Amino acid sequence: MPFVAISVASGRDPKALRACLQAVHEAVRDTLNAPDSTVRVVLTEVPPSLWSAGGKTLEERRREAGAEHTDTAAST
Repeated sequence: MPFVAISVASGRDPKALRACLQAVHEAVRDTLNAPDSTVRVVLTEVPPSLWSAGGKTLEERRREAGAEHTDTAAST
């Protein structure tokens, strides 16, 4: 029984998440020749404040990126 776990930062459109689940299901089914009923796909949404890369959370990165855009807009 194939099992796929996907983690994404929360905040995406529910339709996009559903499309992702379907696409992954189909890819696993087709490449492994697995019956539909045996394919499991779990998608977990993680709050940006709990997702870290390079010592900074996604929330911090987004905040910094927003500040950079604000600084750039103010200087033009």
